[in-house]
Amino acid sequence: MAGLSIVERARLSLLLGRRGLRNVAGRLRGHPLIRWNLFPGKADRLVIAPQDLRTADGTRASEIYAGRFAFSGKVVICDGRSPFEITPPSEEWAASLLGFGWLRHLRAAESGITRANARALVDEWISLQGSFHPIAWRPDILARRITAWLSQALLILHDADEQFYRRFLRSLARQVRCLRHTALEAREGVPRMQALVALTYAAVCMAGQARHMRSAIKSLMAEVEHQVLPDGGHISRNPGALIELLLDLLPLRQAFAARNIAPPPALNNAIDRMMPMLRFFRHGDGNFAHFNGMGPTNPELIATILAYDDARGAPLANAPHSGYQRTEAKGLLVLMETGGSPPLGMSQEAHAGCLSFELSSGLQRIVVNCGLPATSRETWRQVARATAAHSTVTFNDTSSSRFLESSSFKRLIGTPIVSGPTNIPASREERTDGVVLRASHDGYADRFSVVHQRALKLAIEGNRVDGEDLFVASDGDTLSTKLPDEFAIRFHLHPSIKANKLTDGKGIMLMLPNREVWTFSAHEDRVELEESVYLAGSDGPRRTVQIVIYGRARKVPRVHWSFAHVTPASSSSRRVRGEEAPAPELPL
Repeated sequence: MAGLSIVERARLSLLLGRRGLRNVAGRLRGHPLIRWNLFPGKADRLVIAPQDLRTADGTRASEIYAGRFAFSGKVVICDGRSPFEITPPSEEWAASLLGFGWLRHLRAAESGITRANARALVDEWISLQGSFHPIAWRPDILARRITAWLSQALLILHDADEQFYRRFLRSLARQVRCLRHTALEAREGVPRMQALVALTYAAVCMAGQARHMRSAIKSLMAEVEHQVLPDGGHISRNPGALIELLLDLLPLRQAFAARNIAPPPALNNAIDRMMPMLRFFRHGDGNFAHFNGMGPTNPELIATILAYDDARGAPLANAPHSGYQRTEAKGLLVLMETGGSPPLGMSQEAHAGCLSFELSSGLQRIVVNCGLPATSRETWRQVARATAAHSTVTFNDTSSSRFLESSSFKRLIGTPIVSGPTNIPASREERTDGVVLRASHDGYADRFSVVHQRALKLAIEGNRVDGEDLFVASDGDTLSTKLPDEFAIRFHLHPSIKANKLTDGKGIMLMLPNREVWTFSAHEDRVELEESVYLAGSDGPRRTVQIVIYGRARKVPRVHWSFAHVTPASSSSRRVRGEEAPAPELPL
């Protein structure tokens, strides 16, 4: 913990102590003589099975029947052995296998063979790991498996004999009992919410668990109020968290209705707040902006969730609690991050992308952040979290937030953000000629005594974005001559964009897939085209390029740049011929 301030050390020590106590308690409860009753009670009874909204692929059922299990970019062929006997190739693969979410693919195939296969695999797990397994009985995996078994109960129990039925329900009740004691040991954020959702599912769907309904609902609603912000965003600031939670909360609301139980008002209110935020992060092509851990967007899942949105209103423009801004004009869209790091316990996946933005025109994304891939996320995570992986300013080749990188603590608490921007004033101004977003952050103030200010202006015609990056001394005086002051302003381009430098070295011509032509102009500064990687592609990481403006803050404290749509009648077309384009009217 060298290099951390006293306050940062105190916050980190508190998190470590809290997590350590929970882990010790979990290990004690994990002992078979402590966890279970020596004389189990009567087997439970299922009343309803909740709906599963996640996408299923029936063609994968034949692969599973053949003993080929492909999860998280890894493939294991069992060759007649049980998948639960095989050493997993990665922890991500093991989590996918032991969470049993793949049962939905067997149900999608809907045949006697797949039902028998599902029963056989569930039975194997009960025999091999039904008492204990270090990964399988982890609270987050336990919650996913309980939810999967409940939602796929019709698949598992159809045509099952009484002996298997009783065996299945005894195991399910045992898992629910364990999760009730360990749910709060799940990592803060989505995993803990999913653990409490699983307990509420069990209370609603299992007759023998109904006595725990009141306490389950109370715990879940307290967590919902904690995690879902007033503007509908998630406390982790990851747009993907909204998708994951709505996929669980929407079926839970239906389950309450199926049992003739009024859903808790807090549940309805949270869902109503989250739906507009789901639209907030969408580009014109339906993909989510890549902020704070968002990976590839599954369009089928989004369509399924939005089918439950009765209001279907326009997305918000300002999300102050979540720390984002959105502005749009005639199909040209800007999404900007204007928030700080989430609480320490929920920052293990947060990014150092303050004041980064994404830009799209109609169905074409132009400027993006690198995002995260769907598989092998841990391999790329720290690269993707760095400021350099975002379309914003990197100062002295360091990130605007500091990550805990101690390997001794990583397994216990992950890699949280221990310090970062705290003072991030943001405003928007509606003008007759467009909308101006202004924000600044102090993420570099403690190390380099500099504050980064950014202004973006979206033209009312929807054909231009002007930007300004300004570097000012954090003490209001002049920038120190004793500290390094090198900056890099990065604009990561979507891999579908073809980019070429203009002859004067101060601009880039951009060709979009729909044949639209845009230009990027740095006016007085030279620009570079460098390699980049787009991690959030639906087919995995893809090579792309980034536009970079380098400089020294003491010499060039203010940098102007613009993206402009080129049309035959526009004056911007002169830039394609190598002529100088007019600088924007300043200040923004």
